[in-house]
Amino acid sequence: MTQFNDADRDTLDRILRWRRDMRHFRTDPVPEPLLEELHEAMELSPSVGNSRPWRVIRVESPDLRAEIRADFIRCNAEAAAGYQGAQRQAYDALKLAGLDRAPVWLAVFTKTDPAEGHGLGRATMPATLHQSTAMAIHTLWLAARVRGLGLGMVSILDPAHIGPLLRVPESWEFTALLCLGWPEFTDDTPLLHRAGWQANTAPGWEKR
Repeated sequence: MTQFNDADRDTLDRILRWRRDMRHFRTDPVPEPLLEELHEAMELSPSVGNSRPWRVIRVESPDLRAEIRADFIRCNAEAAAGYQGAQRQAYDALKLAGLDRAPVWLAVFTKTDPAEGHGLGRATMPATLHQSTAMAIHTLWLAARVRGLGLGMVSILDPAHIGPLLRVPESWEFTALLCLGWPEFTDDTPLLHRAGWQANTAPGWEKR
């Protein structure tokens, strides 16, 4: 088994620590060879039973992008209605998507009936297919970060709308829309920290 040294560990820890959910992009295009590198990195992700259920569509059509942006605006208005007073003002001030400037849009789906893997490991926990796709997204996120690219996940969308809009098979379930591109600025302060929305908090590991 390949062994790694302290420098490797420190580099990985630094990459994990400085991963960011990006919302502010420059409009410069991302070179195709660099996108291919990211694709290859994503394919290194683990998956249940080696099923590799993630499916990725690059959304380039202006008409499709306009439809997705409209869906975001509608869903965001519905979400905003759930906040009141100062919290509503804070929500409205947040930049929640990089749709207007990100040069690359990736719609990620989970194939719920892949032949690959032959069902191994998911008979009692079919959600592991979605978990596998989530790990692939995280792998892509880290691979983009170390190449100087920013990636942001747009979660304020209607999954039932996106699949039919992109004409995918019924067995593909929408997982995430990812905006990818060059960061507009270099401040690594997390957006929600900067906006005063919430600092990082995490529960400890419980013992039982």
